[in-house]
Amino acid sequence: MDQNRAIRETFLPYGRQWIDQEDIDAVVNVLKGDFLTTGPYVTKFEQELADFVGAKYAVTFSNGTAALHGACYAAGIGAGDEVITSPLTFAASANCILYQGGKPIFADIDEQTYNINPKEIEQKITDKTKAIIPVHFTGQPSALDEIHDLAKKHQLIIIEDAAHALGAEYKRRKIGSISDMTMFSFHPVKHITAGEGGVITTNNKVYYEKLIQFRSHGITRDPNMMKENHGPWYYEMLFLGYNYRLTDIQAALGSSQLKKADKFLALRMNYASMYNEAFKNTSGITIPFQQTNCQSSWHLYVLRLERDKLTGNRKEILQALINKNIGVNVHYIPVYLLPYYQELGYKQGLCPQAEKLYEQVITLPLFPAMTENDVSDVIEAVKEVINTYSN
Repeated sequence: MDQNRAIRETFLPYGRQWIDQEDIDAVVNVLKGDFLTTGPYVTKFEQELADFVGAKYAVTFSNGTAALHGACYAAGIGAGDEVITSPLTFAASANCILYQGGKPIFADIDEQTYNINPKEIEQKITDKTKAIIPVHFTGQPSALDEIHDLAKKHQLIIIEDAAHALGAEYKRRKIGSISDMTMFSFHPVKHITAGEGGVITTNNKVYYEKLIQFRSHGITRDPNMMKENHGPWYYEMLFLGYNYRLTDIQAALGSSQLKKADKFLALRMNYASMYNEAFKNTSGITIPFQQTNCQSSWHLYVLRLERDKLTGNRKEILQALINKNIGVNVHYIPVYLLPYYQELGYKQGLCPQAEKLYEQVITLPLFPAMTENDVSDVIEAVKEVINTYSN
């Protein structure tokens, strides 16, 4: 058998949006209306998001990174403050701390769940610690009970990075309704898309009001918040905010997508189950561990390579799968290993479990617009490649 043969004629990416005629019609309706930028569709989308996750408030932003920045501002993070987060994430989870002049503190991951380890968090807490940003890696919720206990003990704010976790549940509670603030992303590979976009959900009115102002230059038109009121045209800038608003065009797409969120989640769960069943007894790879008290939203499906049972390295195996037209990827390079963070003084070896995992993982394609035939192609390709590189 030709080990370099493509399993399929077309390339299957690791993630891709699902856009249907209903989505297109929703956007066209906005284009024909009076508002293109922030308007009634944004307000509608925010209410729908709050209802979906069971939170009191939702504030949309131009992207998930901007939303995290807003959350750090609302939490009062500033110069000299430390915020503990996971290294196994996209850079935005830590960059948002730097934007506010704070210092990211990386706590190592749990070897089973790949999420931040509460025991490692506890060891990193100092009198400078202001907040914790747990990341729900791949869509599996972090150990929120333990993290909340630590936050309560040390009077810390919790900002969940749930970019992967729309629709996920922790002990029968929807992610987005549990902590001080929670961020979701609407990037095209996420559970629903608005093209770009993000949101913070919260049950705290003070945070809500700060977030609303922060995303629009720090400006308010609320008479109850202004120092003076010269008339209906009048507004005041109360602090230095940013232009981080979502548009009505994006909100209309997001709102249309949200109607399909449960369907999208069910498809992701089905395809993940197919992978689990196919690979559970395959020597050389480990399927994702799932906690019994949680429901992952399955943003990513990550295989862990058992390097001692394989003759090839991760790069060789990844390239072999790409040669078969299977768009595998790697999530993530530990943030502190990125050149910018190295220049800030972070050193290799800081989080051994995260570094070890990074060398061993491959992300398989997983998105609602796949078909079961696509999943079968991935399974065939993985088994063929792993068999080729087995001892």
